[in-house]
Amino acid sequence: MVIGQTVLAAEFPPSVEDFYLPSILPWGVENNYWFTKITFLIWVAVAAIIIFFLVAYRKPELVPTKRQWIAESIYGFVRNNVAVEMIGPRGVAFAPYLTVLFMFIIVNNFFGIVPFVQISPNSHIAFPAILAAISYVMFIYVGIRHHGFVKYFKTALVPPAPWFILPLLVPIEFFSNFLVRPFSLAVRLFANMFAGHMLLLVFTLGGFAMISANGFLAPVSILSWALTIALTFLEFLVICLQAYVFTVLTASYVQGALADEH
Repeated sequence: MVIGQTVLAAEFPPSVEDFYLPSILPWGVENNYWFTKITFLIWVAVAAIIIFFLVAYRKPELVPTKRQWIAESIYGFVRNNVAVEMIGPRGVAFAPYLTVLFMFIIVNNFFGIVPFVQISPNSHIAFPAILAAISYVMFIYVGIRHHGFVKYFKTALVPPAPWFILPLLVPIEFFSNFLVRPFSLAVRLFANMFAGHMLLLVFTLGGFAMISANGFLAPVSILSWALTIALTFLEFLVICLQAYVFTVLTASYVQGALADEH
């Protein structure tokens, strides 16, 4: 693993700077720190998604080709099982965004188990935070556009409760709806992908460390690598689940913003 090789070569103890990957550009590394492996993977993911859907729908047919069927199945899954299921008939209007969101997250998550790549951009908090911020701005905008500024915030912040308990409930509603939601969206995705990356890294490097050791620890390296393979399959499930959860929660927040009652 590339990250593992970097860690082994680094000075001990590691510092915060070790979390910042070096530039992959061959020139002016000190001036191109922004273009790292993570940045490159993001661009690859965006290009792959755009090219896939453009090619799949380049010549749509009544009897779909395999590529067209896959693209339609992805869109149909998100539209029917996320957008319409969570938001209702109005959810069809949000299906394109939710489909793009789902595909972007799952493709970037998938990099975490691709050999010789083995790191997801979502294992860095910046990208989940940006995705959460986009969803956050979108559901607030949708709510204000649907209800109006005053009515939306009144619906979001003032629950149907006796007046004397509102001074306690209004701050709780504000904290829950406008602070916890984006924070939990970002941290959930980041934590799962970061933890999965670290687990695969630990067991892979552990196998190399034990095979280099003298004595009875060398055969145990096979067990460590076997666990790495098993954890890779588990990580694949986590990859799909986290993309689905992020998309479903975004749809849920949009539904809440459009709801006429608290």
